[in-house]
Amino acid sequence: MELIAALGGWPGARWLQGSATAYLVVSAAHILGIGLVLGAVLPLDARLLGLVRAVPIPLLVPFLARAAALGVVLALSTGLWLFTVRSAEYLANTAFLIKMGLLALALANIGWQHASGGYRAALAGLPPTAGVKLRALASMGLWLGLLLTGRWIGFL
Repeated sequence: MELIAALGGWPGARWLQGSATAYLVVSAAHILGIGLVLGAVLPLDARLLGLVRAVPIPLLVPFLARAAALGVVLALSTGLWLFTVRSAEYLANTAFLIKMGLLALALANIGWQHASGGYRAALAGLPPTAGVKLRALASMGLWLGLLLTGRWIGFL
């Protein structure tokens, strides 16, 4: 618990605690990161699932994967910063804990998808395998679950 208490004392957390404007900007950057993730992941997964076929996978997916990665980095970094402001409260919040579990699963799913031969084959122009499609469907559910649990945090 000493580490949790120390997080609230680091200069970045104290700055956010003392400045409504700074908190607003970091919170807005967190929302931007979430928007980038969802705005890229949902069409990427829809394309892998075959729900959208107009644009070839080798053309669309690399761009959307990079946009999603940028969103993940922004959301994670700002989320960690926001966490330091009230870390003990967040760790006692069921919705936050569920969100962290979903985040771990979503990130593991990304790693699994990108490491799969089926994904690399799809990027080369072959049809997505059943495994690629299953991981794309899981990805959609996990990221939407993250959005919902993130909103739920404020209601508990």
